[in-house]
Order: sequence, then C-alpha cells, then structure tokens
Amino acid sequence: MNDNPLRDRVVVVTGAARGVGAALARDLARRGARLALLGHEGARLEAVAASLPTATVVREADITDEAALEDAAGLVRTRLGAPSAVVANAGVAEGGPFVTSDPALWRRVIDVNLVGSAATARAFLPDLMETKGYYLQVASLASIGAAPMMSAYCASKAGVEAFAHSLRAEVAHHGVAVGIGYLNWTDTDMIRDADRYPVLRELRGHMPPPARRVYPADQVAARLGRAVEHRATAVYVPRWLRLAQVARAGMPPVVLRVARRELARLEAVDPLRPTGPLGAGGEADRAAARLRT
Repeated sequence: MNDNPLRDRVVVVTGAARGVGAALARDLARRGARLALLGHEGARLEAVAASLPTATVVREADITDEAALEDAAGLVRTRLGAPSAVVANAGVAEGGPFVTSDPALWRRVIDVNLVGSAATARAFLPDLMETKGYYLQVASLASIGAAPMMSAYCASKAGVEAFAHSLRAEVAHHGVAVGIGYLNWTDTDMIRDADRYPVLRELRGHMPPPARRVYPADQVAARLGRAVEHRATAVYVPRWLRLAQVARAGMPPVVLRVARRELARLEAVDPLRPTGPLGAGGEADRAAARLRT
C-alpha cells in the first residue's frame, strides 16, 4: 500500500484498547498511517501499539475528560504531527429496563458515547481544520432503529448521528469532511457479554436473519479503514444496512409489536433486570470513572 493516501498520515482512534478500535488500528497501520491510540486500559493500548508496523503514540485517557483530551491532542501534535483523521470509536453500553436502571450508569453511557464523542471532536478539530482532515463518528444500527432494553445506548447513538450531521455542515467550508459509520452487531466483548442475558439474546434472535448476524471485528474494521481512506460521508457495515435508512420510519411500530409480545413472555418467566456495564470495556470504563470521582 505504498501509494495509499493514508501513508504517513496521522490518525487518532479512540477506544483503541480492544474490539473494533484495536482492529481498526491494525487496519489503518497496514494502510501506512501513523496511529495515536486513546482509551482506557493502558497495558492493552501498549500491546496494540507494539503490534503495529508504523509509528504510534499511546495515551490513556477518559474521553469525557476534556482536559485529558486537550493534553492528548498536544502530545499527538508534538510527537506525530497534526492528525489528518480522527475516529470517534469509544463507546459503552448497558441493558435492562429503564425504570430500574441505575441513573448514574444510564447517564454514563450518554456521557461516553455522545458527550465524549463531541469532546473528542472539540479537542482535535483545530488540527483537522489545519490538515483539511476527516472525522469519522462510529454510530450503530441503533442510530436508525431504537430497541427496547437499550435506552441509553440507543439515545446516545441517535445523538451522535445528529451531532455528526450538524458538524459536517458546520465545518465543510473549512475543508473538513465528516463521516458516520453505521455498524450492525460486531463480535466484541460487549456483544458477547450481551448474549449472556436471555432478554437481550432473545430480542436479537427475533430480528430478521441478516440483521441478527454478528460480524467479525476485522471485517468491520476493514470497511471503516476504507471509509477513512476515502473520506466517506457514510459507511454501512454490512452494506445492506443502508436499506434501513429507507425503512427507518416504519421500524418503531414493528419493534413495538415484537417487544410487546416477547417482553411479556420473558418477564413472565423471570423478572427483567439491569445488566450493568456490558463487556470488559464497560467494566474498564466503570473502574476509570470511579477513579476520577
């Protein structure tokens, strides 16, 4: 990939310690990019960096901490140069009934996924304006069609979609491009943990066969890497997910009909309970948030 447009360009990836973020870092490095890896779990970030063939900067940071992000942006600028692309990938999730959810944890999902993405953009936009760069916001099928038992996650992902649309219109005249990555179920710690809970597993099982499939993280990362390379306005993984945009107005009544029947059946067997943070990444975020307080 010697002629790749990302060769020797600086790319920032948040949530890079595991899952899609780590896989994306490896894909972008193969394209010749120099990587700045941000997130929790410093040892895991260092291990990802050690596996990359290009220059890398690692910074352990909470993306809801604006001062830490400013420090990270300064470090990246000093050691690698101004970023040409930033991928706002970091995210957490929790499941369960809204009425019994922990308000602090519910709010934390919003803070990380939505507020943290905006803070990431704020910290690195001056650099992207200098380089006429690209900002990729990782969103979700949940941005298009909300699901029961995942209210914080769905609200946050709908929010980042709207944020990215607004930001795109705001910075286009500066030469900065903004893209949105719509991802379906991906084989990460978060999704594997969600499948341990019958209600979340059953609800996914009632989706149409293509929509319930879980995709390998490396496959998802390759599509996102190509989106960064081409400064895509939108990337859908898998590609058929684009059709959900056409059908999004009709999705809530369908979800309501299925949820009304299935949640009643599941609740009759066992009370529906909150899951807490999903996956090892969610637990790492909770631990880091406790340290901050």
